[in-house]
Amino acid sequence: MTKQSLQDLYAPSGQCFGCGAANEKGLRIKSHAEGDELICDWTPEPHHRAFGNTLNGGIIGALLDCQSNWTAAYTLMKNRGNDELPSTVTAEFHVKLLAPTPVDHPVHLVARAVKVEGSKVTVDARLESQGKATATCRGVFVAVKPGHPADHRWR
Repeated sequence: MTKQSLQDLYAPSGQCFGCGAANEKGLRIKSHAEGDELICDWTPEPHHRAFGNTLNGGIIGALLDCQSNWTAAYTLMKNRGNDELPSTVTAEFHVKLLAPTPVDHPVHLVARAVKVEGSKVTVDARLESQGKATATCRGVFVAVKPGHPADHRWR
């Protein structure tokens, strides 16, 4: 993709392990809006494996969590007509590992907000490898108020 990712656009100094653009040791996902979904293509490295040719489940969880959290923040920003993202955090997320995810192929993440209630957003996401869903996630994400440790996390 040629357009700038949401992370590079809204949080170039982000330090999150999963999505922090400035975290050199992190996963550094790059999410892009495509219609009502956020998509991301990410390539695992050998040190992300659990065993054999299989991607670690914790890495899968981090990918889905961050992709979903960005989906929630982006959805709230669009719904509210704002120019900057609200700071959102994970309230809960549930990952289902459906099949082994190979570490030697890129993965594709897709997330979509399915419910918005005030500052709370429920997101469904999936991780695909070679066109097959290997993990899914449903999570709830909330915008934090001033004074919360994550307030202004995107700046």
